[in-house]
Amino acid sequence: MALKSTATATASSSSSSLCSVPTLFFAFTLLCTLSLSLFFLFNPLSSPSSSSSIYQNAFHSPQNSIQVFVADLPRSLNYGLLDKYWASGPDSRLGSDADREIPKTQLPKSLEFLPYPENPLIKQYSAEYWILGDLMTPQAQRTGSFAQRVFSAAEADVVFVPFFATLSAELQLATAKGAFRKKAGNEDYERQRQVVNFVKNTEAWKRSGGRDHVFVLTDPVAMWHVRAEIAPAVLLVVDFGGWYRLESKSSNGNSSDVIQHTQVSLLKDVIVPYTHLLPRLQLTENKKRQTLLYFKGAKHRHRGGLVREKLWDLLVNEPDVILEEGFPNATGREQSIKGMRTSKFCLHPAGDTPTSCRLFDAIQSLCIPVIVSDNIELPFEGIVDYAEFSVFVAVDDALKPNWLVHHLRTFRKEQRDRFRQKMAQFQPLFEYDNGHPGGIGPIPPDGAVNHVWKKVYQKLPMIKEAIIRERRKPPGVSVPRRCHCT
Repeated sequence: MALKSTATATASSSSSSLCSVPTLFFAFTLLCTLSLSLFFLFNPLSSPSSSSSIYQNAFHSPQNSIQVFVADLPRSLNYGLLDKYWASGPDSRLGSDADREIPKTQLPKSLEFLPYPENPLIKQYSAEYWILGDLMTPQAQRTGSFAQRVFSAAEADVVFVPFFATLSAELQLATAKGAFRKKAGNEDYERQRQVVNFVKNTEAWKRSGGRDHVFVLTDPVAMWHVRAEIAPAVLLVVDFGGWYRLESKSSNGNSSDVIQHTQVSLLKDVIVPYTHLLPRLQLTENKKRQTLLYFKGAKHRHRGGLVREKLWDLLVNEPDVILEEGFPNATGREQSIKGMRTSKFCLHPAGDTPTSCRLFDAIQSLCIPVIVSDNIELPFEGIVDYAEFSVFVAVDDALKPNWLVHHLRTFRKEQRDRFRQKMAQFQPLFEYDNGHPGGIGPIPPDGAVNHVWKKVYQKLPMIKEAIIRERRKPPGVSVPRRCHCT
């Protein structure tokens, strides 16, 4: 069953002359042209000028939206995976499974789109569900959405590929983890192959080489087997951690901290938030916090996450510091809520990848994040200044005996209160849930989904440039990928 919507798309454009100069002042004209170019590069939410042929027809979108075409994948690759999930057995990785405590008879039979799993191992990656839910909402109800759905790929700025890549991967990991990295007997790989084969055979992909296609890959292992094939596309990811080992191979075994940017880059890709697992605490509900520093999670991690075990050993006997093993599921969830709401600071060390949903749980709990992760990428930077409510600590400093606790004690109450006030302002930006069954319904204009699309919109000049560069190359010649951004 292909995805359909009752929405109707409209597109409008506006133009304005941003600079008009006499012909005699040639030098000034060059300066104006350069300024205009820089203006659109760094202010992509502004309208393109009709007086500049460079930018004419660069976007289809009016200033307040991005035009999105939804690829016509079969239902089995998105909402059908939810049907499969709810019909499957318990997740072998969890001691207790919140979803299996819900009798199947309690799931609404009339609901066309089943809810996304509450299983915390999966729920933290639910961006794919909420982004598609917004696009599936009838257009009359989408008045607050920054994305304008269109029904012709030729009219679109980007093509959204509605594959629940995370749910596909997690279904495989929950039932037959041993087959995940193999291709034979791996249902997730079969679905990945089906998606890639479908989109690569469309005219839209052939026109752009996939550079204007958008994939949601919030799980670090989503679409693991086909990443090289979708690398030109816009990837919505929680960080670049899943690419570290792949990229280190291409750098001849150099440090795994180095990403060569042959597949991912901040120039084309978008860092998106994890879905928080703990409920929001309003600033008016905040109470006195007795504990200095709190952390709940797994002590033992791999690669960059080795810092976690070293920090644990340094901090475990410190007064006013609470470290707990476990994941916010069942009773662990209540422990996390209590721990984060009664602590001044919440520790956020690197894990298997540079970040985790723990950061967004801390923000919703108004617990000041202490980020010890040198390679971290953060969502919505440029919109959010994390330094206004977070403490960033270099790994080398954090691993000095007594250094971290002493540093945190230097923050006065007035400064901590300012951090929490700023954090409360940004809490809505990290909220995906729109409160509607199946995720189908109006979204909050200041929520995560809209900010994801605004960040994609900022990539449009780069997407346009990459497509044009690819088209002009002679047959048999490849344009080098130079997409470093630091």
